[in-house]
Amino acid sequence: MRAVRFAEYGGPEVLELTEVAEPHAGPGQIRIAVRAAGVNPHDWRVREGQFQRINPIPLPAGVGQDASGVVDEVGAGVTGITVGDNVFGRGSSTYAERAVLSSWARLPDGLSFAEAAGYPSVVESALRIIRLVGVQPGQTLLVSGAAGGVGSAVLQIARDRGISVIGTASAANQDYVRSLGAVATTYGPGWVERVRQLGRVDAALDLNGAGVIRGLLDLTGDPEKVITIADLEAPMLGIRFAGVGGSMPDALAAAVDLLGRGQLHIPVDRSYSLAEAAVAHADSQAGHARGRRVLLV
Repeated sequence: MRAVRFAEYGGPEVLELTEVAEPHAGPGQIRIAVRAAGVNPHDWRVREGQFQRINPIPLPAGVGQDASGVVDEVGAGVTGITVGDNVFGRGSSTYAERAVLSSWARLPDGLSFAEAAGYPSVVESALRIIRLVGVQPGQTLLVSGAAGGVGSAVLQIARDRGISVIGTASAANQDYVRSLGAVATTYGPGWVERVRQLGRVDAALDLNGAGVIRGLLDLTGDPEKVITIADLEAPMLGIRFAGVGGSMPDALAAAVDLLGRGQLHIPVDRSYSLAEAAVAHADSQAGHARGRRVLLV
């Protein structure tokens, strides 16, 4: 089968589409014929080797965690799912024609494979960081980098919970952020004062690592009220880095619930073929997305 892999750490150019042996579902797992794979910042951070000290991986390695597709193999001990079911979830090496998932949910009626592939990691991240930052209904949450995948999920989950949101995004994405129920403002020079004029900030999230940590700390006045998923240097200022750690089954269940109630929709900003994985990574690193980027298989 065809899969995207890398044999050395580096830039997008180290990704290559190659022939590899098909994986198989182990106990408690399923395998899918992949229809779409989500492109996440975590994917290119792994490719660059940012986590090799804390989580070394043998090379060559596959890429990707999120995917949607059709079940074609069911591992021992798995119940409630059969070959031919449409699912989305998280696994490993999902930039491929076949992938093994360790967590999954049935695809809700009317949800495309492309859109579904963009939900698992971003919803898990959004739920986890909202919980960790401790923001409550009636309070105001500041989201730096609000127009991307995680930002889109945070804004909609917060709205569903009665939390007010101020979101920073590019000038081109102001209307999009507003459409998700947030008060929008632009980032760049003067952004702290622009936010301050919009009112009190009870908690803040940094989603894109754009050097905003000191400003978020200034606005909240408390390092415990700031969380980042993108700035690896933030702990030096007492800010928590929350890159991993939530429950994917719980996140998928929450996504299905929100989708079923019409409270969640993250558009696919751009789709790519497997052969364009390097382009997708370069675009992801450049930022400025409105929603999600996915690979179509």
